[in-house]
Amino acid sequence: MTDLQTRFLVVGAGMTGLAFANFIDDDDLLVVERESQIGGWCKTVRRDGFVWDYSGHFFHFKHPDVEAYLRRRMPDDDIVTVQKRSLIHLDGHRIDFPFQKNIHQLPKPLFIDALYDLFFRQEHQFDADIDPDSFQGMLYEKFGETISELFLVPYNEKLYACDLSRLDRNAMGRFFPHADLEEIIRNMRRPDNSSYNSTFTYPLNGAIRYVEALASEVPEERILTDAGVIDIDVHNRIATLADGRTVGFDHCISSAPFDRLLQITGIEHNPQVFTSNKVLVFNLGFDRKGPEDVHWIYFPQREVCFYRAGFYDNIMGTDRMSLYVEIGLTTDAVVDVASARDEVLQHLRQVGIVDGHELVAHHHVVLDPAYVHITEASNRAFDELSATLRCAGIHSIGRYGGWTYCSIEDNIVEARALAQRFNRLDST
Repeated sequence: MTDLQTRFLVVGAGMTGLAFANFIDDDDLLVVERESQIGGWCKTVRRDGFVWDYSGHFFHFKHPDVEAYLRRRMPDDDIVTVQKRSLIHLDGHRIDFPFQKNIHQLPKPLFIDALYDLFFRQEHQFDADIDPDSFQGMLYEKFGETISELFLVPYNEKLYACDLSRLDRNAMGRFFPHADLEEIIRNMRRPDNSSYNSTFTYPLNGAIRYVEALASEVPEERILTDAGVIDIDVHNRIATLADGRTVGFDHCISSAPFDRLLQITGIEHNPQVFTSNKVLVFNLGFDRKGPEDVHWIYFPQREVCFYRAGFYDNIMGTDRMSLYVEIGLTTDAVVDVASARDEVLQHLRQVGIVDGHELVAHHHVVLDPAYVHITEASNRAFDELSATLRCAGIHSIGRYGGWTYCSIEDNIVEARALAQRFNRLDST
């Protein structure tokens, strides 16, 4: 006998879970969320006149129907559409992103080295410890030594907080800005820095508006917050919540990190296969504007603690500099917030973003996990273990549930597709 019974138990009230709850044609569902608020990593913070997300969440819609669905369910907020301007800070120079298509903007000696190594990359003998089938090996293979070592390797090492030789060569999938030699040469005279997120939209009241749009279609009584799942009996299809209540289900749709799902289901696995980093995010509000011609800047230098800084004020058209700053860390790193914030402010001054500005508001959050480490082993294990879970009626989806690298829109599309499969089964 269980305390609650539902046909569809949705674990996680972030974008993925709420999207499934929107698109399933069945009222017999329950969404459980371990935090006190819905939204997952898409929460929004308002402080002293500043509007920040937990980190930079800018939506790059490739499916007009998905964007229209959300917009119809949103308040009359002004949503800005932005033509992205992103730069790379390198030794006092600012290079347009993506780096590999803009090496002609480097100082001449570095440009010559980069172009030479790119052209003769197939002839270069790389270190024996660089696995050609790894993400690091892919970078050297496609772009040569100089481009890799100036930006691609150090930046991604800061981002992932791991040795890139551990990652699968396709770890970033379609999100990695590939470019061949012809494109790189053409870009010197005919600039084309388009990428998957060349244009993005953003609500002036934060990304939480998208979350609220999805939640508006789910009855309040169907969403339980402060209701983390601590155990799932896969044989009897019973979940136990943190408060001791039990929930029987026919189908469980989980967007929880896959490694955590394996733990609470008791499915035997090798925990060393599923690794990730965490990201310390500082949201910082200053008394006046800073640089006005950029939306975010990448920092490959190892002596700069953060890998990226983004400018909410340049996206939202506000009159005070509003930053998010991201620091990649290993999952076991101990965070001293006050010291880390002081270091961030010092490094912002060193790179010229802060120049006599006064910090008037701040917020921080640790995203854990932030970026999963996609490896050949994790791909194989996910395919095998997720199939085992599906046999027990448990579907693991989303960025963390799918142990992948994807956009928020991808999560919505995946959740919709799963819901529609159930809908079709019910209609036959």
